[in-house]
Amino acid sequence: MTYRDRLSETTALLGEAGNGWQGIDAEAVARMRLQNRFRTGLDIARYTARIMREDMAAYDADPAAYTQSLGCWHGFIGQQKIIAVKKHFGSTKGRYLYLSGWMVAALRSQFGPLPDQSMHEKTSVPALIEELYTFLRQADARELSLLFRQIDAARAAGDRGREQALLDTVDNFQTHVVPIIADIDAGFGNAEATYLLAKKMIEAGACALQIENQVSDEKQCGHQDGKVTVPHEDFLAKIRACRYAFLELGIDDGIIVARTDSLGAGLTKQIAYSREPGDIGDRYNSFLDCEEVTDLASLRGDVVIERDGRLMRPKRLPSNLYQFRAGTGEDRCVLDCITSLEHGADLLWIETEKPNIDQIAGMVDRVRAVIPDAKLVYNNSPSFNWTLNFRQQVYDGWKAAGRDVGTYERDALMSVLYDATELAQEADERIRTFQKEASARAGIFHHLITLPTYHTAALSTDNLAREYFGEAGMLGYVLNVQRRELREGIACVRHQNMAGSDLGDDHKEYFAGDAALKAGGSFNTMNQFA
Repeated sequence: MTYRDRLSETTALLGEAGNGWQGIDAEAVARMRLQNRFRTGLDIARYTARIMREDMAAYDADPAAYTQSLGCWHGFIGQQKIIAVKKHFGSTKGRYLYLSGWMVAALRSQFGPLPDQSMHEKTSVPALIEELYTFLRQADARELSLLFRQIDAARAAGDRGREQALLDTVDNFQTHVVPIIADIDAGFGNAEATYLLAKKMIEAGACALQIENQVSDEKQCGHQDGKVTVPHEDFLAKIRACRYAFLELGIDDGIIVARTDSLGAGLTKQIAYSREPGDIGDRYNSFLDCEEVTDLASLRGDVVIERDGRLMRPKRLPSNLYQFRAGTGEDRCVLDCITSLEHGADLLWIETEKPNIDQIAGMVDRVRAVIPDAKLVYNNSPSFNWTLNFRQQVYDGWKAAGRDVGTYERDALMSVLYDATELAQEADERIRTFQKEASARAGIFHHLITLPTYHTAALSTDNLAREYFGEAGMLGYVLNVQRRELREGIACVRHQNMAGSDLGDDHKEYFAGDAALKAGGSFNTMNQFA
């Protein structure tokens, strides 16, 4: 619906109300409606699910059409990211937000900073989704407010051409509201708990839920030791719980991202139930590290299983957890992926210990032999030492090709002494093209960094503290923050405007007319940045 259509609609509405709504301006109503396109979180989930599905189809047609996101731990951070994307690239196409359970635990829990072990309040996850979309919707309202003010100025100047151009800009306005892939961890309990939390997350606006196959009460960060997986049937019940939540709420094309931590998980809490040889439970149990029982007297409260006609005792730790055979991680990942896609998941997430395209592609090729359109969401994790990993990959490749690597020490390649070398330059080029190459070769539809803004906040604060509390004093802020904001066109240099002061003035004028006491007058110091 165009701006003028909105205006005609509200004019007719006010005409029907007659004298009862005196003082209500039709254009003000039309503008407020345009600034509030999404009434509810379900409106957002419905809109963003369609975008994500379209992007998935585009990737299937051309792997160069991969998508990206950055993890955001606060609504303002998410808002500024999308504002920056629109400023630098002109469109949000293919750019999402990621909600990291790690950052919720570390930064948003009422308990204070916590490790990524699902100890934070589950309600903090949908609360952050709602907060992110509140800030993105406010970005819409703010940018449209600036356009409306320019329209008014063009009218006042009698510049019809400028007015029409601005009206066209409003009609073609691209919202800041983008898909959020939201981390539901291992579901925070049983399948019913997963379903209840999934509903809250979807109602807050999430169109994509990422769930992992770890045990809820033993959940660990994907890049830490001690991970424990669950049998497939347990995980599939939670995938179904998420799908039921989407369907109940009318988000028929909601997206489920099934994450497997099996590559780094050597333990399971349960032996899977098996009905017949070769079923999914039997295949899960086939990875257990077992020893044959030859003496029944040696059994002391042990659990035993039958394998190929022999009585076997799975190795059980003092923690009462069972151990998988070493070297089975990739096989378990592949089985996890195929099983998840066959039972309702839309995308896969394979948590790896390093960013290696050949490793990822090797597993994806095996999955695609069964499900040809399998696609991945991949964590470009800050837990990887990208510099060291890629320098070592180049080193190993050169060595295998017979090149002389005698001037390099493999275990010390992180050293600044190597920064200007040919090896380091090739490694950096591989890092630069990693997402493009991995999407073409390894089926990665979506690349994300889980917790980048955690690190950027720490780095920028460290730099400011060093300068401001040191000899630079106030120049440390002016030179490294404010002047850069001005030179680089960072909108929040006018922080009152970014926080909604001008929006508030618009509303005051709508509500009180000439009697409005507005903040944006000539004495507002923000005018220094006009």
